[in-house]
Amino acid sequence: MNLSPETKMAGVLTPLFALRRDDDLGIGDLESLRQFIDWSVGVGFKVVQLLPINETGGDNSPYNAISAMAIEPTTLHLAPGSPEHLTQADYDEVLAGFKLKKLRSGVVHYKDVRRLKRALLEKAFAAFDAETKSFVAFCDKERPWLDGYVFFRALMEENGGTEAYDYWPEEQRTIAGAREWLNAQEDEVRERFAQHEQFFRYVQWVAYDQWMRVKVYADERGVALMGDIPFGVSYYSADVFSRPEQFALDWSGGAPPEPYFKDDEFTQKWGQNWGIPLYRWDVMRNDNYSWWRQRVRGVRRIFHVFRIDHVLGFYRIYAFPWRPQRNAEFLPLTREEMLQRTGGEYPHYAPRDDESHDNAMANMREGEEYLRMALEAAESTRLVGEDLGTVPNYVRPSLQSLGIAGFKIPQWENYPDGRIVPGGEYQRLSVTTYATHDHKPLRAMWDEAFEHESETREQARNDLSKIGEFAQLPQLTDEAEFDRDFYPAAMQALFRSNAWMAIIMITDLLARKDRFNVPGTAADSNWSRRLHLTVAKLSTSRSVKQRIKIVSRLLRQTGRL
Repeated sequence: MNLSPETKMAGVLTPLFALRRDDDLGIGDLESLRQFIDWSVGVGFKVVQLLPINETGGDNSPYNAISAMAIEPTTLHLAPGSPEHLTQADYDEVLAGFKLKKLRSGVVHYKDVRRLKRALLEKAFAAFDAETKSFVAFCDKERPWLDGYVFFRALMEENGGTEAYDYWPEEQRTIAGAREWLNAQEDEVRERFAQHEQFFRYVQWVAYDQWMRVKVYADERGVALMGDIPFGVSYYSADVFSRPEQFALDWSGGAPPEPYFKDDEFTQKWGQNWGIPLYRWDVMRNDNYSWWRQRVRGVRRIFHVFRIDHVLGFYRIYAFPWRPQRNAEFLPLTREEMLQRTGGEYPHYAPRDDESHDNAMANMREGEEYLRMALEAAESTRLVGEDLGTVPNYVRPSLQSLGIAGFKIPQWENYPDGRIVPGGEYQRLSVTTYATHDHKPLRAMWDEAFEHESETREQARNDLSKIGEFAQLPQLTDEAEFDRDFYPAAMQALFRSNAWMAIIMITDLLARKDRFNVPGTAADSNWSRRLHLTVAKLSTSRSVKQRIKIVSRLLRQTGRL
């Protein structure tokens, strides 16, 4: 597959959970992805971008996984013979206990979906031979991360399924204490624990096998799969629990105050507190960054390209001296009141800010060291860095020098005088898109700007006017129509840019208003909304076919087909 930046490509970004089939089990899975790859080929896309696929915790966020290595089990295609140990009788027996019509609705019912897929995997595991050579080989090869992960997962089983280990019994809250606790248990407890560990090994063996087969399928169809590695890792993860010495657990990583997010008062005042612990790079350096190398190798086996979310964190990261659970407590405080409550600590960039030349150069040198390590582990797999937000002026030249493509959001790419940078001036080694999973879709923005009164109308109109400038459109007015006056021109401008990849969010491609995530909120709709049509119906829907006809024509005209 030719992934040289000399060849322009176009692609579509969709969360896997959002894909639908008539006979799915309430969530997008690998069979849905195969169908979506076929559909994407028909449109003319050469890239299918996904969100992180690691196992998620109680908040269902793919950016807050309980393991940086383990794959989310709900992504698996489970059906008679898939995996091979799952029989038709066992499949039918399990499904009889669930209301499938409810599960196949427009949202993911995570609790029920997990319970269903867990029951199916347990049936398959019961018929599985643990002496299977490929399973033994997998466990041996992946032992550096797998043993710590299955130990953590088995401990979760002992504690009602929660990953929040600081709420576990005191003797289990550290890995050393938990091992001592286990050794002191009776044979029955230890045997049950070992069986849970073996089950989770089995699930990961099945997961890696299925995902690598899908990569082969994408190869055959001429489609590159783009994965996603969040820069950080969850505080409540097997990684932190197993390797606490490699993380600074007293600090929470995030992003500085950002006035753009008008619906998030905390982000506007203090910033985004993601709750991820900071890395102790000095400790990681001592073992040649083995954890990071394992992480990159896992992604490399499944994806042709991968995006590092918040790549700026390699250079420096905004750090909070409190965990996100206390955000509401700090929201109304003045800076002086905040300092009193934290004992003089305050949110700041770590390891240092960029305010002096020496600091900026030190951050750049260290960031490039860590990224070279990631590139080395990635081998031939290409890297893309999400370099959005408050970007120091040295970061983008640094990424270019390393051969890492950065991001271009057209409405945010401005000259110093405020004019929009034309797409023809984008560096070839870049990826351009109008929206990520965190942003409002174009159709929702249009609705706010022209069709309904809203508190964010002015911001929406401003963003649309910038996209209009990028697309060389006349001034948009209340008489303008989205499909007639905006959509074709906006798509064409994105595709004709000089960027290596032009990626369209699935909601923008289909002109939908739905959002997959609203930053700074804990809404039930986050990470659970599914597409309004199955993948099969995307090929038969008259309105979708008309829209795709426009997109395919533009891909051909702009040399991205």
